[in-house]
Amino acid sequence: MAEIDLGMGKSARRAYGLDELVLLPGRRTRDANSVDLSWQIDAYKMKLPFIASAMDSVTSPETAVAIGQLGGLAVLDLEGLWTRHDNAAEILLDLSKMNEVDAVTHMRKLYSAPIQPELISKRIAEIHAGGVYAAGAVSPKHVVELSDLILKAELDLLVIRGTVISAEHVTPGDSLNLKEFVRELVTPVIVGGCAAYQSALHLMRTGAAGVLVGVDSGSSASAADVIGVGSRMATALADVRAARMRHLDETGVYVHVIADGGIHNGGDIAKAIACGADAVTLGSALAAASDAPGHGWHWASTVAHPSLPQGRRINMETVGTLEEILFGPANSADGRLNLFGALRQAMATLGFETPKELQKAEILIRSGLT
Repeated sequence: MAEIDLGMGKSARRAYGLDELVLLPGRRTRDANSVDLSWQIDAYKMKLPFIASAMDSVTSPETAVAIGQLGGLAVLDLEGLWTRHDNAAEILLDLSKMNEVDAVTHMRKLYSAPIQPELISKRIAEIHAGGVYAAGAVSPKHVVELSDLILKAELDLLVIRGTVISAEHVTPGDSLNLKEFVRELVTPVIVGGCAAYQSALHLMRTGAAGVLVGVDSGSSASAADVIGVGSRMATALADVRAARMRHLDETGVYVHVIADGGIHNGGDIAKAIACGADAVTLGSALAAASDAPGHGWHWASTVAHPSLPQGRRINMETVGTLEEILFGPANSADGRLNLFGALRQAMATLGFETPKELQKAEILIRSGLT
């Protein structure tokens, strides 16, 4: 991709967001009923190609079960309120009644409480009791110390995630070598976030089943403002797609690419897949559900950092139930309801049967954008 000169001593690439793209119909269409939306990562097959974000405002044990039963995969934050407090549901309701300043101040106290190992086991068991896959997320900082507990609790999928993650995480004392750690685990691992070709390729070489793509991409993220770090989803996905192709050529192993952040409507899902994603992560889109655990509020745990928060707590307009957001019926044309009915219709219009085929779609940049 051509670079743009910022000045005599520095150049930059033009990056694109999903909102700058449209998908171009071809010579073939198909009946929407013939479209297959299913997605399989490792041994786990879902009816829908999405993950519910590991955010306390999106995923609770209860919503994890509901999402699993509806065909998706929900990831519980194993360092969040649900594993620090036995009465997390009550805490979340209380937070929803607080103003911005009081809520964030209280969050800092809540998220500073120690993680309780017995609650990790309890939450994973609650999700399994609902008859669905249990997935949980931890940070590189805590993954080693929690790994034995997670394995004993029989977590199905482990997500190791941070704002930015690398194949080797350096900390005072011992460094975390993800390649060694991931290959020793029996549990399949998804790692992220990343947004560039080289970093994605290194993460794929760890043996991960999937990589999360996106840095500061979500509605509640503010890393670009706070520390100057971020990405544009369409370009990030295209770069990581190229890394996946190289890794596949080198090893014969296909690593799943998951668009993580900035997915607001059905069109975004279709365009993310066309750019190279196998699935998407849904955060704010699900936080807008009337039955979301955030009760009309959405945030990432980074909002509660004691000295340098890199997230926002945002008030969400409730648009419908979780089921209505996923399957409709839609009562407006903004694309926020019936997300997967929209994806199905997009694929039918473009003539593709599966999300894998949708990755072949032709993409245009909207008129007026360069």
